[in-house]
Amino acid sequence: MTHILHRSLRHSLPVAVAAEGVTLVDAQGRRYIDASGGAAVSCLGHGHPDVIAAMHAQIDRVAYAHTSFFTTEVAEQLADTLVAGAPAGTSHAYFVSGGSEAVEAALKMARQYFVEIGQPERSHFIARRQSYHGNTLGALAVGGNEWRRRQFAPLLISVTHVSPCYEYRERQAGETAEQYGQRLVQELGAAIDKVGGDRVIAFVAETVVGATAGALVPVPGYLRGVRELCSRHGILLILDEVMCGMGRTGSLHACEQEGVAPDLLVVAKGLGGGYQPIGAVLAQSHIVDAFERGSGLFQHGHTYIGHPVACAAALAVQQVIRRDGLLDAVRRQGEGLAARLRATLGDHPHVGDLRGRGLFRGIELVADRASKAPFDPALRLHARIKAQAMARGLMVYPMGGTIDGQRGDHVLLAPPFIVSDSDLDAIVERLAAAIDAALAETGATTKPR
Repeated sequence: MTHILHRSLRHSLPVAVAAEGVTLVDAQGRRYIDASGGAAVSCLGHGHPDVIAAMHAQIDRVAYAHTSFFTTEVAEQLADTLVAGAPAGTSHAYFVSGGSEAVEAALKMARQYFVEIGQPERSHFIARRQSYHGNTLGALAVGGNEWRRRQFAPLLISVTHVSPCYEYRERQAGETAEQYGQRLVQELGAAIDKVGGDRVIAFVAETVVGATAGALVPVPGYLRGVRELCSRHGILLILDEVMCGMGRTGSLHACEQEGVAPDLLVVAKGLGGGYQPIGAVLAQSHIVDAFERGSGLFQHGHTYIGHPVACAAALAVQQVIRRDGLLDAVRRQGEGLAARLRATLGDHPHVGDLRGRGLFRGIELVADRASKAPFDPALRLHARIKAQAMARGLMVYPMGGTIDGQRGDHVLLAPPFIVSDSDLDAIVERLAAAIDAALAETGATTKPR
């Protein structure tokens, strides 16, 4: 009997009682390799002594101070650290309690910016299908996952959704990756023209798509084209790096690898590594300057913004990443993970695509490789893979509806930055066995590897 309203009311969950490094332990003594970082959260793994010590020290100093009365040293230090490592032009950080709150805050910042500069007619957002930006109503509205949106649609603002950058399925025969990217930019341009360039607030996109479609990487030149298009129309670019940012793809911010600076950059998950709930919006100076010249405030706030213990945890996480050279580790171990996946699953008859960057990798499952046909959604292959992986002591992040919110299955991997070679061996070995066992349950056949 539980009085918690769990995510699923039809399945019982094991009880986590201990965690250290890349491993969690349940009440029965079973050990699980955390190959997904929960939901791409636990970048330093579990129980890091430096982060725990920083949290204890902050609790002893100031556990909570409401931001309408005080700032704190640790929040100021974290903001200084984040701004110093952010894209050029970033001047301020706004701290919240997670990714959905951060996206919500970014949407309101973007709207208020245009009110402040005398363009209140801008009231429309454009985003992409098969995206996920959070579960608050604003974030859900710009998100493009139909399964998540459907029952709440009457409550959501109207948002225009354009195609995702989904090279595996949507790049045409004879079309180069660059040409495909430019076609997507032209589609966005047509959407802007249809709405009216002077009515659009912002284009919202994940730099590397996370949970909904499984580590979709932008093709070369695509985001640069998007940035140029937005600038031409005076539209803001909001990049959501809640899942793919803060080192996950091998650079502190995924947009660094695209040569793009957004107007608003949203981060969370790896910011605090799961040690405390925290997210942030990193704002360019022209946004904040408009607030300062105008109303002199950002008309938004929550009780726990800038929470001192959360800021202390995040600051410690970021300091460890820098001190221990973990961005280098992400790039090195990311290549090691990709190589192991190719060797083990590259020729698998039901693995259609292996993709991603750094320690952020996706595996898309297909019923037929030649046609890229997905499995029948009724089979719930993704759920079967998760169950089989857990039975083997492995945590991965599978999802269904990869193609359109209904069809398609993928598995997302996002292990901690401290993952070792032997951990990677075990992750891929157990995942391959879980995939084959799940496929066997559906009656699908697999060739020997």
